[in-house]
Amino acid sequence: MSLLSAQQGQGAPKQRGEGQQEHQIAVRWLARLAWFTLAYNVLVILWGAYVRISGSGAGCGDHWPLCDGHVVPPSFTVQRVIEFSHRATSGLSGLFAIGLVGASFWATPKGHPVRLGAALTLGLIVLEGLVGGMQVLLGLTANSTDPARGLVQGVHLANTFLLLAAMLLTALWAGGAPKLRWPVAKSDHAWLRWAVPLITGAMLLLGMAGAVTALGDKLFMPAPGTPLDTLRRDFGHNGVTGLIQQLRVVHPLLAVVVCALLLWFVDKVKHSIAPVSPTFLRAGYWLYAVIALQIGAGLLNVALKAPGWLQLVHLALASVMWLLVVLLMYLPLTEHSSLPVHEATQEAPA
Repeated sequence: MSLLSAQQGQGAPKQRGEGQQEHQIAVRWLARLAWFTLAYNVLVILWGAYVRISGSGAGCGDHWPLCDGHVVPPSFTVQRVIEFSHRATSGLSGLFAIGLVGASFWATPKGHPVRLGAALTLGLIVLEGLVGGMQVLLGLTANSTDPARGLVQGVHLANTFLLLAAMLLTALWAGGAPKLRWPVAKSDHAWLRWAVPLITGAMLLLGMAGAVTALGDKLFMPAPGTPLDTLRRDFGHNGVTGLIQQLRVVHPLLAVVVCALLLWFVDKVKHSIAPVSPTFLRAGYWLYAVIALQIGAGLLNVALKAPGWLQLVHLALASVMWLLVVLLMYLPLTEHSSLPVHEATQEAPA
């Protein structure tokens, strides 16, 4: 009996070691899935922009979620292929999000922030699909100049940015990053209590304005000549121009204000929170570079009269810029957290 007990005692640590090893593997795969889902969705977003640029939003008619009344349409045109492929890739995003939720609940313990991030990701993907479906069902696609299309387009972009933020936080948490420390204590860098919401709102508003501007450039080609000629036409007194056309001027003006706000935020964190992590410094330098590229792309976009390929480059840079801003807001809210970076990922799931 004593020999059997000894053998069982030796086997228990081995089983625990194997269980911990399997858990660590599961957590690593969860992090990989989260980062892959984020990268994949950036590509889906760019493809969605190409749907608008190519005028293919009505490629499946006014049907949603079906395509021209069919799960798989019996015939294809170029526009239908573009729109149907966007719907298919978007649906695949939903499947990845479902997998992310399942994996997070399986690989992490109860209360782990990655569970919240995965759930938010799935919810925002569902909302993304519903907003896109509403555009189709209301006929706010193709060459529609209804002012409501600008509003829906802006809401769509804001939800897209929130989705990317949720995916980024999920990937960080899956890799062992600490929880958000919010709200910030009044005695501990209280300025973050208003600065973070302000920057978040400003970036979302800038993105929404950019979406309306891109839509306006698609529906109303810039006038021949200089940008001033376009402004004269957009704000002419002939009663022909519409709201979407006139709102194009808001985006570049707002971009100057928001970029200045971002530069202030990075500098403020550097000088008020010490020590600042190397990750924050690197992200700050990357943000400086992306802002410079965005300004260049914006000026080139005006000079070349908004070609489709340059709109895609502008959107890709906007997505990267938003992700950097989210990271730069996240880090000051966790740098003095008492939760060790890898504490949660070393526990067994509940």
